Amino acid sequence: MHLRNHLVAVAAFLLIVTATFAGQNSGGQAEPSNTSTAQTAENDPSYKIGAQDVLNISVWKEPDLTQTVPVRPDGKISMPLLNDVQAAGLTPTELRDHIAEALKKYVTDPVVTVIVTQINSERVYITGEVTHPGAFPLVPGMTILQALSSAGGFTNFANTKKIYMFRMVNGKRVDFPFNYKDVIHGKKLDENVVLQAGDTIVVP
Repeated sequence: MHLRNHLVAVAAFLLIVTATFAGQNSGGQAEPSNTSTAQTAENDPSYKIGAQDVLNISVWKEPDLTQTVPVRPDGKISMPLLNDVQAAGLTPTELRDHIAEALKKYVTDPVVTVIVTQINSERVYITGEVTHPGAFPLVPGMTILQALSSAGGFTNFANTKKIYMFRMVNGKRVDFPFNYKDVIHGKKLDENVVLQAGDTIVVP
C-alpha cells in the first residue's frame, strides 16, 4: 500500500512538471503581461514618457485631480485646474514634480504620484513566420527572445536558426543574427541583444 501511494505521488509530480513546461513553451514563449510592462516602466527612472503612453496621476486627498489619462499625439495631457500639461519627453519623476509645482497655486502641499500604466510610444516590430506579426510595446530591457514571446510563437514554416534583427544606426541598416534554438539552449547568448525603439525582428 505504501508503494502504491508513493507511485501515485511521483506520477502526480511528473504531471504537474509536464503541464508547467508545456504552458511555458506553448507557441514558443509565454506572453508577458501588461502589469509587468507597467511595473518595469515605473521602476526605470530614466524612462521618457511618449505620445500614446497612458499615465495614472494621483494627487493625495484630491480625488477630483486623480485620473488615468493618455498622452496626446502633441505630447500633452489634460488635467483639471492645469488644463494642458507637457508630458512627453519627461520622466515620471520629472512630470510628478512639474505637476506638484503647478498645483501649489490651488492645493496646499500637493503630493503627486505619476505611474506609467501602458507603454505605447516606444515599439519594436516583428515580421515573418510568427503567429501574430506586428508592432509591440518596447519594455525597458526587452531582449529579442522576450520580444518574440509577444508574437505568439512561430509558424510551421519558420526557420528559427536564421532569425535576425535590424536597426538603423546613423542612417545605415545594421543586422544582428539570432539563432533561437541556440539561445534557448544556453548558447550564443550574446545574440540575445537588448532592443531599442524601432528595431525590427524578421523570422524567415
